[in-house]
Amino acid sequence: MKRLLYFIVPLLIFTACRSRSEIEYSSDPVYTIDILGKIIDERYCFVEEKGVNWDAIRRLYMAKASTLKNNDPIALFDLCASMLDSLKDGHVNIYTPFDISRSSAWYDSYPVNLYPEQQNLYLKDYRLAGGLRYCTVDGGAIGYVYCPSFSNSISPNNIYWIITAFQDCQGLIVDVRHNGGGDLSNAYMLASAFTREDLHVGYWVHKTGTGHYDYSRPEKLIVKGSDCPSKWLRKVVVLCDRNTYSAANFFVSCMSIMPQVTVIGGISGGGGGMPMSYELPTGWTIRFSSVKMFDIYNRSIEDGIRPDEIVTTRESDTRDLIIERAIQLIHNK
Repeated sequence: MKRLLYFIVPLLIFTACRSRSEIEYSSDPVYTIDILGKIIDERYCFVEEKGVNWDAIRRLYMAKASTLKNNDPIALFDLCASMLDSLKDGHVNIYTPFDISRSSAWYDSYPVNLYPEQQNLYLKDYRLAGGLRYCTVDGGAIGYVYCPSFSNSISPNNIYWIITAFQDCQGLIVDVRHNGGGDLSNAYMLASAFTREDLHVGYWVHKTGTGHYDYSRPEKLIVKGSDCPSKWLRKVVVLCDRNTYSAANFFVSCMSIMPQVTVIGGISGGGGGMPMSYELPTGWTIRFSSVKMFDIYNRSIEDGIRPDEIVTTRESDTRDLIIERAIQLIHNK
């Protein structure tokens, strides 16, 4: 994965520099919307996959922009944010000194599926190894690891101590519900604890031109078993929900093909792209995905991973029904 990152960074620097030379700094709303629409049309990798008529959206918002004043940055920001919200993509954001645009449309209509008061019944007296919280549940019979974010470092040494603590357990629950992503290398590291061999987990392609279908040839994504010397090859149940996004979504995709793993909960949030940034005429930054990621069957993971079993927990429940089902599955296998 390091080789992938080293390749992408120079590419992004080059394209971002080109974008600055192609635009003029301006507060004109129509020009700003026009450039924003062009950047998304030519560089965003999911225009077709989102099923939107981007040309029509672009024309609509240019017409709306013509009614704005040049000296009203808040109104212009809100218009840009509304335009981008039609993509329903958590990786598409505008960064300004006064606000950051964000979309919630991709998870709003889904169950929450994680309530702290329920989870705390299981996550008692936990230890903290890097970005991972861990303890035993079910009277010490099962290990429980909660990973709230992949932004926090996960090292082989962290995983060694977790596996050592669970050496007498029958199975392991790995909970990535409400994990919004972070550093993809941490997702790789955690996944590598569950395979001895190098494991082909999918493909990636990047934009090579301005056309909607201008992409590089697919390259394999590999979880390297050698990255983490400590291994857990017994039963595993992975918990995910619609707020399992980006790097966490990729982690679920990797785990779903391992023979000892069952994935339960809700469909994950997606975010199967790697973001890059451009500068807008206003000096604001637009972030969006320009790299697509696929599973081993060449299916895009942008819209999420469907679990092996849909399980829902509600706020009115006295226990976390997703954790309870995971415990049951480990005992029943």
